[in-house]
Amino acid sequence: MTSNDYNLVYLQKVWYINNMAKILYFDIETAPNLSYVWGQYEQNVIDHERQWYILCFGYRWEHQKKTSVCSLIDYKDAYAKDPENDYHVVKKLWDLISEADIVIAHNGDKFDMRKANARFVYHGLGPASPVKSVDTLKVARRYFMFNSNKLNELGTYLGVGQKESTGGFETWAGCMRGDIKAWKTMIKYAKQDVVLLRDVYLQLRPWMTNHPNLNVYDAVSDHSCPTCGSINLQRRGYKYTKVASYQQWQCNDCRSWSRSRLANKIEKPTIVP
Repeated sequence: MTSNDYNLVYLQKVWYINNMAKILYFDIETAPNLSYVWGQYEQNVIDHERQWYILCFGYRWEHQKKTSVCSLIDYKDAYAKDPENDYHVVKKLWDLISEADIVIAHNGDKFDMRKANARFVYHGLGPASPVKSVDTLKVARRYFMFNSNKLNELGTYLGVGQKESTGGFETWAGCMRGDIKAWKTMIKYAKQDVVLLRDVYLQLRPWMTNHPNLNVYDAVSDHSCPTCGSINLQRRGYKYTKVASYQQWQCNDCRSWSRSRLANKIEKPTIVP
């Protein structure tokens, strides 16, 4: 290939990335609250000495192969001054979500997004750009009856992997003490969570009838799979409503079902005078 050919391939790749939905997988790890209690079990908290903050988060873009982790120790100067100041980590997460069209997380609607919003408002960042959310925990509960909807159990059941072992709470405590060994374990754990999240999502995706329509975002083809964006579709009969019929399609890549946007032409009955 000539240099012009390589430049053309590069420009085509850039065009494709810029004309497709930006899908972000992410998972947050937080420090616990430090609180006063009178006893061991079923206690009411007297007061919080220090509230929770974000230790790190793992993330990956769908159009990239790399899974990354952003943690407090990535910002050495800020960490040396105040190891509990999560501003830079929170700002990085704010930037990523603001860039995304769709975010995917396990229990993301109840935990990750709300935790993120709590730190956004704390640091005066304001809301991130609005995004569509896919919560794989909600998907598992809505369409299936698994014995457990936890991410680790879903990964095991579906045969796509497991979470990384953390060694228990001591890893969180070690990170709060600045233990580098604990941080390495935490970062490895956070990265695997995102890898597992994506693998579980891909297994559950064909059943998501409410999945965001990628054709709204993508400008790659006149007709592609609304669930995964593939153009590898086959006709599979018709979808009927009370008033019209539509061409039905199945994606040969993700195996999800869809229908054409426009109804088939309906012949009106001839009125005989």
